[in-house]
Amino acid sequence: MELQDLSHSFLSLIAPLIAVALAIATRKVVLSLGVAILCGAILLTDFNVMHSASYLFDKVLALFWADGAINSWNTNILLFLVILGVITSLLTYSGATSSFALWAEKRVKTSKRAKVLTVLLGVFIFIDDYFNSLAVGSICRPITDNYKISRAKLAYLLDSTAAPMCVLMPISSWGAYIITVIGGIMVAQNYTEISPLMAFVEMIPMNFYAIFALILVFLTAYWGITFGPMKGEEEKAQQGQLFDPKLGTPPGYLEDIPEAKQESLFGLLVPICALILGTMFSFIYLGAENTEGAFSILKAFENTDVALALVYGGLFGLLVTLIAVLKLQASHIIGKSFKAGCMSMLPALIILTFAWTIAAIIGDSKTGIYLSSMVSDAIDVSYLPVLLFILSGIMAFATGTSWGTFGIMLPIAGDMAFASEVGLLLPMMASVLAGSVFGDHCSPISDTTILSSTGANCHHISHITTQLPYALLTAVFTVVSYLVLAMTSSVTLALVVGLGGLLAWAKWQ
Repeated sequence: MELQDLSHSFLSLIAPLIAVALAIATRKVVLSLGVAILCGAILLTDFNVMHSASYLFDKVLALFWADGAINSWNTNILLFLVILGVITSLLTYSGATSSFALWAEKRVKTSKRAKVLTVLLGVFIFIDDYFNSLAVGSICRPITDNYKISRAKLAYLLDSTAAPMCVLMPISSWGAYIITVIGGIMVAQNYTEISPLMAFVEMIPMNFYAIFALILVFLTAYWGITFGPMKGEEEKAQQGQLFDPKLGTPPGYLEDIPEAKQESLFGLLVPICALILGTMFSFIYLGAENTEGAFSILKAFENTDVALALVYGGLFGLLVTLIAVLKLQASHIIGKSFKAGCMSMLPALIILTFAWTIAAIIGDSKTGIYLSSMVSDAIDVSYLPVLLFILSGIMAFATGTSWGTFGIMLPIAGDMAFASEVGLLLPMMASVLAGSVFGDHCSPISDTTILSSTGANCHHISHITTQLPYALLTAVFTVVSYLVLAMTSSVTLALVVGLGGLLAWAKWQ
């Protein structure tokens, strides 16, 4: 069937706007996404109900079966979530999680230390944002619960370390993808002044949003900065209400958690370390298999299969967890744990599937093309980085994907730089990366925010509404820095001004 061309129409924004507005108004993410999906399908098929139904069937089918084969990326991501849910359930019902919390209680003796530990683990586990949010959430949730830190605050700590760290690290799934896109842009423009890797490295200090987000999340943990809706969540947590019970059971939540019989560090950390090491090895091994010529870690990360590596690492972590459970003579909980682990991830699987569906509809609506057309040739080229930051943020917010925004906006930024001022190539591409992460942090349909909610066992809408003020604050100082960069061409001065403003605000709180 022929779809309507919405690339030059405001109608291309209808589906994402409905999803966002309904999510905020009803606080029901699945309902909001479902309505947005139906509206988007109807618009694309020119209000033909039969065609809309056929179109939606094809789109949902393509999530799991495409080009005559299983859609390995989506199915492996969902499988990894289920595996992680089972691992978490096994560790919980065997008493390993409670034992670790008891061990940590005697050493991590303050709420501040619990939050700082979460941030530090989020910084060090930068290999992949999905893995970061879920693994760090599993490790730190017992500790933050013990000190009555709200699940919304935990989700913020997870989300604001995951994507910002991944987008700054060349040796990460994000870094490898971005370097590959940058390389394609340079080849298309016959630009050989700098290698894609060195371009990425030089862009790091210009990625103001990611840097400021990491600094703010650390200051939030260390100084206890709480404002906006997060303040209410933290006050409720101090009364023992870690999440809003009126919204039902949050994704990943497990009931009937056993009391700790003795303190233990290894019951939880050994399986988690196995999960981390197994995933890292899988990233490198699968990447090496797909790499031609001389081997390097960077090439391995460029060519690896991220989703499959997560599954292999998850299976290895699950095997080690089962061995640990058997050693604890807790084999009786294995059946219960498998069932509870799968059920605990069901809300996340549904939300993620809906998010993927609306992302496909947004792609067909050409929302990204419409937003990119908003860039005007009349603007002074020195201000293009700040404009691209804002535009990329809007696009990532509307589409719910950083990677999709990278794929659309980085080539646009490259073309604009080569057509106007090649010296602005790196600042413009860096601003796209920064804006993409910002929009992703604000979007209720972002898979990264969904998984951060899941890792924290937090209601997704609570995470979005409480994180939004922190993201907007970070974006304000990011815009200031890009304006300083436009006026002075000094990255150092831009960093100093933005960082100084952020620190002054944080100290004033």
